[in-house]
Amino acid sequence: MADATFEDGREAPLNLGALDAEDLKVIATLTQDAVFPVSEMTWQPTRRRFALLLNRFRWEDKEAAERLGREFERVQSLLVFDSVLSVSSQGVDRSDKDLILSVLDIEFHPSDDGTGEVLLVLAGDGAIRLTVEAVDATLKDVTRPYRAPSGKAPRHPD
Repeated sequence: MADATFEDGREAPLNLGALDAEDLKVIATLTQDAVFPVSEMTWQPTRRRFALLLNRFRWEDKEAAERLGREFERVQSLLVFDSVLSVSSQGVDRSDKDLILSVLDIEFHPSDDGTGEVLLVLAGDGAIRLTVEAVDATLKDVTRPYRAPSGKAPRHPD
């Protein structure tokens, strides 16, 4: 049996699921400061699915990039919520096809009956509210990482 090599340990694309509020906090941390055009939001009521194609900062790689002196990266990721009963938004002009939105946080507010609301808090006082039967989210990287256009890491509150 051969020893593992460094190449065997290389990072794979993220593919995470969230089935409760604690899991959703992990996805919220990884999607903080993700940006997306308003045109990359999709609500499929018959499938009870809401999806966003995000350009997210790779928080999981930040320390390694700093330590190794390499550029910070972003990656396109698909953030999908299933079991969605309704979607509403505030401060989001869907008719402005050039509008770029930025995710600040994702929160879950449970109801007494086990359902609840997922709130995507956006920069500039915007928000997207999903009424859900339960937390059922996935975050999946769908492209290779690319150099962050700004060359800088966003400020991340710890």
